Amino acid sequence: MDSRHLLDLVVSLLLLGGLFFLLTGSFGLLRLRDVYSRMHATTKSTTLGVAGIVFAALIFLRGLDMSSGLREVLIVVFLFLTAPVGAHMIARAAYRAGVSLWDGGAVDEFKTWEEKNR
Repeated sequence: MDSRHLLDLVVSLLLLGGLFFLLTGSFGLLRLRDVYSRMHATTKSTTLGVAGIVFAALIFLRGLDMSSGLREVLIVVFLFLTAPVGAHMIARAAYRAGVSLWDGGAVDEFKTWEEKNR
């Protein structure tokens, strides 16, 4: 197996992994019951999915000597820094707007903490 075939194999595996995570996030968005669970599923899986696709692009373009890889690394770093912050802010806004948790899902620990610290 020469280096070109190995490069194609690694790129294909990263693309398939990214596609798997993106599809998993889409199914999570459709199947989960409340906004908090849906947001968790989509944020985690799309971050990993997009990272896999961007790393596949990085490896492919580096193999062709068309990119230094800095742009792709910065994209992934920016994604890893902003996606959790955005998800946290959306969850916080939903909680403060009174969006209820799914009854069979979780315990509202923040409510008990908030009541205790008033």
